[in-house]
Amino acid sequence: MQIDLGLLQAVMAVAQAGGFRQAARATNSSPSRLSDAVRRAEQQLGVRLFNRTTRTVRLTEAGDTLLQRLLPAMSEVESALDAVNQFRATPRGTLRLNVPVSAARLVLPHIVPAFLACYPEIQLDIIAQSNVLDVFRAGCDAGIRYDECLEQDMIAIPIGPRRQRFAVAAAPGYLDRAGRPTHPRELLDHACIRGKYASGVMPEWVFERHGEICRVQPSGPLVVSVGAAVDLAVQAAVAGVGVIQLFEQWLQPHIASGQLEPLLEPWWQWFSGPYLYYPDRRLVPAPLRTFIDFIREHDKHGHEVTNDSLPPGKA
Repeated sequence: MQIDLGLLQAVMAVAQAGGFRQAARATNSSPSRLSDAVRRAEQQLGVRLFNRTTRTVRLTEAGDTLLQRLLPAMSEVESALDAVNQFRATPRGTLRLNVPVSAARLVLPHIVPAFLACYPEIQLDIIAQSNVLDVFRAGCDAGIRYDECLEQDMIAIPIGPRRQRFAVAAAPGYLDRAGRPTHPRELLDHACIRGKYASGVMPEWVFERHGEICRVQPSGPLVVSVGAAVDLAVQAAVAGVGVIQLFEQWLQPHIASGQLEPLLEPWWQWFSGPYLYYPDRRLVPAPLRTFIDFIREHDKHGHEVTNDSLPPGKA
C-alpha cells in the first residue's frame, strides 16, 4: 500500500497536538489543510483514524496502532535526512524554539541577528509565551526556560546572562504621594501592579537581604497577563499607577531616564539565568546542533550576553 508521506505527517501532528487547531499552530499550517490531509489519509488507508466531535479529536484504535508504529519510523526518516544535512557546507532547515517572553526580549536579540547572518539557510521560528508547556509535543525542537521550569531528562546549556535579579520601582510622582517604602512588608500598603500566569496564579514578590527572606502578596489596581501584557504594566508604572516588580534589565532604561525610581534595592533578589534545553536523543537536528555550537562559541569567546549589555526589556 502506498500513501503520501505528507499525509502521515499530518496525522502525527494532529495526534500529538490533540487537535487540528493546536496542530496547525505547531506546524504553521491551517486547520482546514490538516483536516483535508487526515481525511485523504483515511481514504487511502480505508480506516477511520480519528473520532471527531465539535469539542474533541481522539484517535481510534486503528489510529493509535498506526501512530505507535509511525513514531519510531518517522523519527528514523528524519534522522536519516538530517544526517545528510550534516554534509552540507551550510546547514539548512527550520529551528523552532519555545521561549518565555523575557528571553525573546532580553536574551535572543543579542544572539539571533548574528546567528542568522552566519547561517542564512536556517529559518528560526520563535514562539514566545509564558505558559510552561511540553514544547516537544507542541512541535518545537528546543525551549528556553529558567531552572525551576526545566523538564526532567533534558539536556540543558546556559544561554544569556548567568545572573539576573528582580527590581522594584515606581514613578517619583506616585512615591511623592504615597511615600517611599523602607521594608518589603510596607508594599502591602501600596498600590502594586501584579502579574498573573494563564493558570491564574499570581506569583508572590520575594526579597532577600543578609540571609533574611521576605515574601509578600501585594495588591493593587492593575493585574496583567505575565508575558504578553508586561509592557502595559511598565507604562502604567511610569504613568504613576503604582509599584512594579520586574526584571532589572526591563526597567533599567526607565530608571536611567528618571521615569521610575528604584525601591528597596538592597532587597532585590538574584536568580540564575536561563537555559536552552532539548531532548537527550541520538541525533540532534542540524539546525539545533548549529545553534547550540553557536551559543557555546559565544560563551567561549566571551560574547555571551551580560547584564550590562542588555537592551530595554522573567515574564
